[in-house]
Amino acid sequence: MSGPTRIASIAFIGFGEAGGILGAALAAKGVQVSMFDLRRDVLRDRALAAGVRVADTLQSALHGAQVVVSAVTAQADLDVAQEVARCIETQQVVLDINSVSPHTKQHAQACIEGAGARYVEAAVMAPVPPYGLAVPMLLGGADAARLAPMLNALGFDARAVSEKVGVASAAKMCRSVMIKGIEALTVECLRAARHYDAESIVLASLAQTFGKMRDDADVPGYLVSRVAEHGRRRAAEMREVSQTLQEAGITPFMSDACARLQDGIVDAMQAGGIDYGALPTPFDWRAFFDELPD
Repeated sequence: MSGPTRIASIAFIGFGEAGGILGAALAAKGVQVSMFDLRRDVLRDRALAAGVRVADTLQSALHGAQVVVSAVTAQADLDVAQEVARCIETQQVVLDINSVSPHTKQHAQACIEGAGARYVEAAVMAPVPPYGLAVPMLLGGADAARLAPMLNALGFDARAVSEKVGVASAAKMCRSVMIKGIEALTVECLRAARHYDAESIVLASLAQTFGKMRDDADVPGYLVSRVAEHGRRRAAEMREVSQTLQEAGITPFMSDACARLQDGIVDAMQAGGIDYGALPTPFDWRAFFDELPD
């Protein structure tokens, strides 16, 4: 990524929650900001009030921008990349902040770089509100290391993590397995606990367990080892959990999935000839996953 070391103009494709917050904050810092959104007529007044130029065409929004930020819905990511590729200029860089899979980001990269421009993926690692520009972002791509300090000079919290597109988005997606999974587990757990008038007991027990985990130097190793050593027994217990929820009229989506996963790990260990009792100690969850057959 050659050229100026300061970003003076940015175009946003998509001006919803993320794009709107970031675009308005940049305009307030004196950056020339333009936007294009299919809902631009609805968003026009908000954009103009923030000092953001509303473009009636994609090409007009991109004209003169050093950085083009793709901030659309996940399902629109690749379509937008293809449209941007038709009118982007070779000196421009696309910053793709959408929450999509590594494979989708790599397809978008091919579109943009095939048009002669530059592509940097961004994994937004927390909700944009209330962070605003300071929301943590992981960047990936050949130009990530150069773009990160330019963004940070404007108030971003961007960190280049790889020259390869896909690593940053993989980190985001894998983190979401845990965060969104915890949210879903919490709903299923507390809905059932509430039904049985047991929520105070459950919450107290969870607080004690989580407190002990904070003092464990290897929480991932502990959790994975429980499945590797006792997966079959845990799966059987989770089927009883599912029955408990069904008796309360609650569909046990997460509990059923837990049982399937735990049984699946034991099945894979058996297929790969892995005996938990014969594994080296202390348990190494990385080595365990490396040996586990797909």
